[in-house]
Amino acid sequence: MTRAGLALILLFLAAPARADFSGPVEVVDGDTLHVSGTTVRLFGIDAPEMDQTCRDAGGREWGCGAFVAAELARRYGGQTATCEPLDTDRYGRTVARCRVAGRDIAEDLVLDGWATAYQQYSQDYVLAEKSAQLRQAGLWSGTMQSPAAFRAESVPPEQMPPDPNCVIKGNISDSGRIYHMPGNRDYGRTRIDLSAGERWFCSQSEARAAGWRPAGN
Repeated sequence: MTRAGLALILLFLAAPARADFSGPVEVVDGDTLHVSGTTVRLFGIDAPEMDQTCRDAGGREWGCGAFVAAELARRYGGQTATCEPLDTDRYGRTVARCRVAGRDIAEDLVLDGWATAYQQYSQDYVLAEKSAQLRQAGLWSGTMQSPAAFRAESVPPEQMPPDPNCVIKGNISDSGRIYHMPGNRDYGRTRIDLSAGERWFCSQSEARAAGWRPAGN
């Protein structure tokens, strides 16, 4: 074995293992949960955003994003999930595969047509998505803009953080100085007005040190 190969093995063995964690499910939106104090982005899927609308088979517009979040809460809210952390996204959320009673939450959502396979990051749920499409299950019974395309159109350019690594929103309101993390309920609707003293933060510790407190949602 070469020295380089041995070094890679030793580096792998020295890397800290990501431990599974469990806790009651609190739904944030159609693909984001709070589990045991951790904000979890479900691995490999993408669901409609909370304010996103779709069209049913008759062409009527309906609030598919809010519906999917409510359906996720109906199925799993308060139940104990066990999550396997796989990565951390650019918003600081833990990307994980979560199961309730042994069933993969993400896979069930895609099979039932309430979420899509996020093929940019994983091919794990592509077959489940094809099955839902063939059965015209859930969202596939009508038409839906991809959540990624909806997000791209919904975020005004001036509200993009100046640094992609600094995505925490420091907002000033009647409640004081509050910072919003990605995954918080009001994150998407919060707008930063730099002229009013509001700002972006790169970490929670930076926000707290500057006098901001976390949002309560």
